[in-house]
Amino acid sequence: MKNQQQAAPDTSTIPAARDLLKVLAPYRQPSHLRSSIELAITGGAFVGLWLAAWWALSISYWLTLAISVPAAAFLVRLFLIKHDCGHGAFFRSKTINDGVGRVLGVLTLTPYDLWRKAHAVHHATSGNLNKRGVGDIDIMTVSEYHALPLIKRLVYRLYRNPLIMFGVGPAYHFLLRNRLPLGLRQAGWRYWLSAMGTNATIAIGGGIMIYFLGAAPFLTVHLPIAVLAGAIGIWLFYVQHQFEDTYWAREEDWNMQEAALQGSSYYDLPRVISWITAHIGVHHIHHLSSRIPFYRLPQVMRDFPELADIRRVTFLQSLVCLRLRLWDEGQQKLVSFAEARALQAV
Repeated sequence: MKNQQQAAPDTSTIPAARDLLKVLAPYRQPSHLRSSIELAITGGAFVGLWLAAWWALSISYWLTLAISVPAAAFLVRLFLIKHDCGHGAFFRSKTINDGVGRVLGVLTLTPYDLWRKAHAVHHATSGNLNKRGVGDIDIMTVSEYHALPLIKRLVYRLYRNPLIMFGVGPAYHFLLRNRLPLGLRQAGWRYWLSAMGTNATIAIGGGIMIYFLGAAPFLTVHLPIAVLAGAIGIWLFYVQHQFEDTYWAREEDWNMQEAALQGSSYYDLPRVISWITAHIGVHHIHHLSSRIPFYRLPQVMRDFPELADIRRVTFLQSLVCLRLRLWDEGQQKLVSFAEARALQAV
């Protein structure tokens, strides 16, 4: 984070967010061939690893769990392909995007249309303190937190605890919360249909797998993969917006383009991990121009290396983000509970 850097990067050559939108426009065109290959490789790897994990049950459950780790990583990649479909970025055809997205929504236990709506709200309101609560991780300002009664402070602390956020949270979110269109006020029939249709397809698909494999083998293989994939996904989403010098502003001062570029991190991951996670770490560019297919994001970074100086977070720096829980409007940065107490004492 800021206190870990030797010197502030030179961002003087980086265009303003609005100007960058025009510069990035040529990268928005997807390739049907490339998208199909990415989908085939990812889906094939996931199916192969899933079957390998099931086969490993006859040898050792520890081997099954070991194979579950890369299987979960490829399930995350399938989720991120669905993510691109939801932005209309993976194929040129909306019909194909939505069809692939709905199938992948079943595999990732996520109602596609419901998720797409909530995620669109997230993109449209990210960094806006007056429009929190849909498609994002709950966050409070220091003043809001101090104004809460003790019991509600404890609830917020539990929610922001890493064991809850990345342990209990993924299981709750993907196994339970996604079963109903929660989080959308006055959810219409379309979102109920999305949730119920996904639930029914999951039940049918799961029932077929249980019929052929047995309930215990299916659940002991699939549940660890699904929960671990959920934890990885929530961690990536957390780091993308919960870093020290992120962007939050009140409605009157909020700017959508600046919030996209300054409120989303460039999570600088090793090349292999970046590929497996569909380059979602290049999140500042994704938020600024969400129609760019994920496989074109590395080209953007190669063509404009100065963009790596914007909100860059390394893996080691991302671990520090775990202690940042509240937004301090005075200092314009995320702070820990301890730092918030110190601010109150001043």
